[in-house]
Amino acid sequence: MKKIIGIALLASLVALSGLQMGEAKAGKVRTISGAGATFPYPVYAKWAATYYRLTGIKLNYQSIGSGGGIKQIRAKTVDFGASDAPVKPENLERWGLIQFPMIMGGVVPVVNLPGVKPGQLKISNKTLVDIYLGKIRKWNDPAITSENPGLSLPSRNITVVHRADGSGTTWIFTNFLSKISKDWREKVGNAKAVAWPTGIGGKGNEGVASYVKRIRGSIGYVEYAYALQNRLTYIKLKNRAGAYVEPSIETFQAAAANADWKNAKGFYVVLTDQPGEDSWPITGASFILMHKIQERPEVAKTVLTFFDWCYKNGQEMAKKLDYVPLPLKVVELVEEAWKKEIRDKSGNPVWP
Repeated sequence: MKKIIGIALLASLVALSGLQMGEAKAGKVRTISGAGATFPYPVYAKWAATYYRLTGIKLNYQSIGSGGGIKQIRAKTVDFGASDAPVKPENLERWGLIQFPMIMGGVVPVVNLPGVKPGQLKISNKTLVDIYLGKIRKWNDPAITSENPGLSLPSRNITVVHRADGSGTTWIFTNFLSKISKDWREKVGNAKAVAWPTGIGGKGNEGVASYVKRIRGSIGYVEYAYALQNRLTYIKLKNRAGAYVEPSIETFQAAAANADWKNAKGFYVVLTDQPGEDSWPITGASFILMHKIQERPEVAKTVLTFFDWCYKNGQEMAKKLDYVPLPLKVVELVEEAWKKEIRDKSGNPVWP
């Protein structure tokens, strides 16, 4: 019986693939383009590869950082932009854009300390801030050793690694640091690019992960999937409730549990430093940006059809890469916004 079901399922997928391939070939739109955040790149790549096999429609996505994504969508050189830093409603209005969340995940501090296993090192909020301010320079500093009794830490200099490009991951990270530290807020601030007090810069999550992997004694911050894929040592971080927690899909979900998407204008929601004993404190959403008035509505509809497929068929793929899919109620809010706000030059809705 299972074999019959399997054959039937395969046949239906083949039929679907053939139908959609035919539609893709018959239509004008075979490729869609996007640029921006490196935070969601692993899951976007997985979704795109699967969707291409089913439909023949290809996604060209440039993982160049949120700042670059915003610039490219404003310049209309791509069909959509992607940013981990939500754009403020007043800027959306000024630029004629719509913003909606696509996926959620966590930004994770990672270290290269031989002999230290993932989740073994504990760091408090204050200690993390002081490391990135350059105040704590050695791994055996009392501020770190006092939090980690029994863990042997070397008398090695700390090499701070940060992003060199305009980055939504940096925006999420510095948003968290600004919330927990007046010192950080006043001296450095919260932005996609800041004047770092210390350290070296890597381009993209990929660049930061590469530096941390190579440099002993380093600490950096990356999206969780990059920590796992590069087998980096993530830390336990002290959250708002005072509990040390590990990054995981469960702790990301805990942080996102109280997000009020319904009443957030322009879906502007920030998930850092959320309450709850199980909440990962540097959780964030990644957003898609599109123009409200579409000069090529057939392309916009192809893009939205892809995102609709991702929402409804990509959840398990997202979870396997340790991202948090959006709840169905949020997806419904997003697609209702598509109907209301994305239109062609004549004012006709592009979706559905």
